[in-house]
Amino acid sequence: MKNPVPRLALTLLLAGFGASAHADGLSDLRTALARLQGQAPLKAAVQARDWRRTGEGKDARETQGQAGIGLEDGPRGLQPLYSHDLLSRLDAEARAAIKDKSAPKPLSQALGQLDFDQLFALASAAARLQREVDDTQFKGEVADTWSGKPARKLTFEGTAASLPERDRQYVREFKLQLNVWIAADGTPLASQRHLELSGRAFVVVSFEHHSDERRSYAVVGDRLVATSDDEKGSAKGAGESQEYRTERSLQTLQ
Repeated sequence: MKNPVPRLALTLLLAGFGASAHADGLSDLRTALARLQGQAPLKAAVQARDWRRTGEGKDARETQGQAGIGLEDGPRGLQPLYSHDLLSRLDAEARAAIKDKSAPKPLSQALGQLDFDQLFALASAAARLQREVDDTQFKGEVADTWSGKPARKLTFEGTAASLPERDRQYVREFKLQLNVWIAADGTPLASQRHLELSGRAFVVVSFEHHSDERRSYAVVGDRLVATSDDEKGSAKGAGESQEYRTERSLQTLQ
């Protein structure tokens, strides 16, 4: 009769197996992100809705806007497309603001959420997600579901080291958690990013910020796109406060 495996050796073997299983999910995600940073031609319609509440109580001011543009990515690079109707409405909005300085600018507000960084993140989602993964530490993997289908949920945590060096001295509390749901082959299905930070600058100015961002992904040719990017949050500091909700969506066109 062969000697049984010593209890300590068996414990170490199982621990090593568990670590390898966790590493597989991260490896699958990294492989998928590398595979999905292609340059397949893209034509899409992009929409943005933005709501903000500034101040508190009776002095609070709410603003909201909605706008849509076209988006193309091809041999000439990433190009936003503004319709003539949209440009006319923007001009009318600007002219109204000359007569009434307090007039709302809903189109400008919404288009402010479709700058280059945001458009690139929608059209080339693998690059942004890769940066977020690289800037955090992998914590584990569990079996889960997404949209009613089996998925793997990977969890990452960040530290204040991800902030610009000049800002770290002011931050006292920092929490960053990133969850990424992936398919069996590592393809990203969705992600959720939660951020909390607070601190003090110039001795007397305290601040705090909270945000939650959720994204859904799809594969178009050899690229990953974000079909939705919804963010909500709040910020306080220097006697000012703001709440916001922003929804961005990308719909591919033939």
